[in-house]
Amino acid sequence: MKGLFIHFFGLKEFSGISKKIICQIEALERSGLKMQFCYIDIDDERVQRRVCSGTEIDNFGNGFISKFGKWLAFKNLTNYIISNNIEFVYIRSFYNTNPLFLRMLSKLKRRGVKVVMEYPTYPYDKETQREYYMYKPIFFINRIFRRFLKGRLDRIVTFTNLEFIDGVKTINISNAIDFDSVGLTKRVFGADDTFNLLGVAEVHFWHGYDRVIAGLVNYYKNNKLGPDIHFHIVGAGAEADLAHLKEITAKCGMGDYVHFHGNRRSDELDKFFDIADFGIASLARHRTGITHIKTLKNREYAARGIPFIYSEIDEDFEHMPYILKATADESAIDINRIIEFKKGLNLTPVQIRESITGKLSWDVQMKRVVDDVFMQSTKGI
Repeated sequence: MKGLFIHFFGLKEFSGISKKIICQIEALERSGLKMQFCYIDIDDERVQRRVCSGTEIDNFGNGFISKFGKWLAFKNLTNYIISNNIEFVYIRSFYNTNPLFLRMLSKLKRRGVKVVMEYPTYPYDKETQREYYMYKPIFFINRIFRRFLKGRLDRIVTFTNLEFIDGVKTINISNAIDFDSVGLTKRVFGADDTFNLLGVAEVHFWHGYDRVIAGLVNYYKNNKLGPDIHFHIVGAGAEADLAHLKEITAKCGMGDYVHFHGNRRSDELDKFFDIADFGIASLARHRTGITHIKTLKNREYAARGIPFIYSEIDEDFEHMPYILKATADESAIDINRIIEFKKGLNLTPVQIRESITGKLSWDVQMKRVVDDVFMQSTKGI
């Protein structure tokens, strides 16, 4: 059975999202589907093209209009799906529901194509409010037309526990890990007088790294008695959010302890995980109105064998002994609490990793999607 994964952007070397997409496609293939991949290719001259399995089906150019073409032009994509006898379509949403997109879904529905759309986060309106001004009309149109998805999609894939989103029945899965590509940390706790906090992300305001910086200020200005604490932030992200973190780091005099490393290749990234004593996951999802979410980073820290802290509700980790929960508010993170928690933890990296290997692989999660979509036909759903 032929399947197509649709992504409205390109792949990036340093992006965890890009790695996730490749893992999802490979897992769908191992579930028995013959998958193709459709994405946006951007060349050195910024020309944007929609490419499906190596075939260019749209050329949006490199001007101002090209930035919107990928969200509005669906005729050639529809024809590609139909002419290639694609039976299953998996769409990674970028909240671009509009009349042209709905028309494509309607045509595919009439042809009997199974279509699911993944919502990477939900709710998402507060996230999109901070996008570039020129994209705001796209998200405004989405808010108007997303209620018409009902009847056009077979399922919405979500990392929440909601049964319906936008009137569409959901498939509830977790973000997952390709364990073959993720190594264990080599850090030995107490090996020196330095305690390394690690935050790896495409940095946005909802990661709440400012709360850690505030905690470091309290730690160092209250005659710290423990080890030297260093916070390593690895990854780029939203320029304004990174600039804010750098500004408060300088203003608070934390430049010797907060380090911004930018994007790193996979081999370089491994070196940061190898020196990490404790992982910093999302600490401010409340800023976007999200209480329940299953983030990629939580799973990578666990797969690496690193204990970590987060503030949302992630049902896969709530009762794990290597998890430290932060309150979902704007308070500074208590650094001494992290140190004491790590001192009292008697699990090895291998034990932490093994706690998720049976359920949080992409093979397990994507098989749930395939089973749900194709079992509904026999059940008459």
